Amino acid sequence: MSALRLELSPSPRLAALIVVLHLAAGAAAFAVVGGAAGTALWTGFAALGAAAARSRALHRAAGSVRVIELAGEGAFLTLLNGTRLSGELGAPRHVSRFAVALPVRRPAGRTLFVTPDMLDAKSFRALRLWALWGKLPAAAEQQLPA
Repeated sequence: MSALRLELSPSPRLAALIVVLHLAAGAAAFAVVGGAAGTALWTGFAALGAAAARSRALHRAAGSVRVIELAGEGAFLTLLNGTRLSGELGAPRHVSRFAVALPVRRPAGRTLFVTPDMLDAKSFRALRLWALWGKLPAAAEQQLPA
């Protein structure tokens, strides 16, 4: 069984989506609560969106995942600050042409959300195959286009 090593790039599209969704949630909270409390909620949602986009999509926080190594049911994560975490891949895994979500359990305890613009086309395809089958078929790399 072969290992898969993936270096993640920042995703400006995912960052924009995260911020827009947080702004929409803040606007909804403002519409319901109104006044100073609604403004405070909107500001809080906007700040939370910016922090989430910085950490999860742009990979600029010290705890951001920069490298994913998958081997069997195990995963090794290398963070921006150089820390290396190991974990076990959990279920359910979400796989589509738009994103892959991989739950990593014990002790890492986080879900990795990878979009196509974080990897080159060949690597994203390999990640999708890995997420579905838990391994890379040798023939798939040679026969199927990315």
